[in-house]
Amino acid sequence: MIPHPPHSHPAEAPIGVFDSGVGGLSVLRHIRAQLPREELIYFADTACAPYGGKSEAVLIERTLAIADYLLGRGAKAIVVACNTATVAAIKALRARYPQLPLVGVEPGLKPAAALSRNGKVGVIATEVTLAGDKFLRLREQISAASGAQFLLQGCPGLVELIERGELDTPAVDAMLRRYVGPLLEQGIDTLVLGCTHYPFVLGAIERLLAADAAAPVALVDTGDAVARQLARLLAAAGLLRADDAAPSLRACTSAGAPALAAAFAGLLGLHPEVEEVPLAQPIRKD
Repeated sequence: MIPHPPHSHPAEAPIGVFDSGVGGLSVLRHIRAQLPREELIYFADTACAPYGGKSEAVLIERTLAIADYLLGRGAKAIVVACNTATVAAIKALRARYPQLPLVGVEPGLKPAAALSRNGKVGVIATEVTLAGDKFLRLREQISAASGAQFLLQGCPGLVELIERGELDTPAVDAMLRRYVGPLLEQGIDTLVLGCTHYPFVLGAIERLLAADAAAPVALVDTGDAVARQLARLLAAAGLLRADDAAPSLRACTSAGAPALAAAFAGLLGLHPEVEEVPLAQPIRKD
């Protein structure tokens, strides 16, 4: 394990960010832009990826195990940079650590409803996210308040392609057409990217919309909102790092350190040292 020095002040401690794989790097990108002084630890749970097909019990177990690890590394706050883990496990995480600054990622239904001109909003996400009680309650509340109609589309297989680095391939184009095409046929004018992996195929989505949409379609990605909420929580707790010295960025994964290093380099142009960390808790089968 990479040693980490004790922090002389809680504000100097790092922020922990985790996802099932590389999708959370899209959120990390926004956090680094919003909070450039902050030290960061990123954890990719590649050994259990993708989360989209896992049971709620497994997701709660993995989320708590990763949070325990990040807190053991001195994290002052945690960002659950995964829509699926947020839906399944953030309630359990808040219950275990009620005083911890904690931010999850939810599909941007409220901003999408405000953006939509015709009230038809498409949402693409993992099937676990779309079936979660937390998400369905949110959809009902915002639909009742705004009158927006949310058209939901699960995207099995898309996360796996992105994890393999297929961001601009015929396979990605075909899969997106299969999933987004029916939403366009139903007349959506706004599309929510309901998984943190999906911003990495934004170019392919934009090409599809340009080719197949009858009218312009607005895209909603909540990464920036997550970073702003994190900044608010840290400021309220007096935990914003003030040191002008260059902050550190550390990366960990439960499997496949070379793949995560390649993702950092290819997706963000960053080259942190990547540590492989087998989690103490077993991976249960569904």
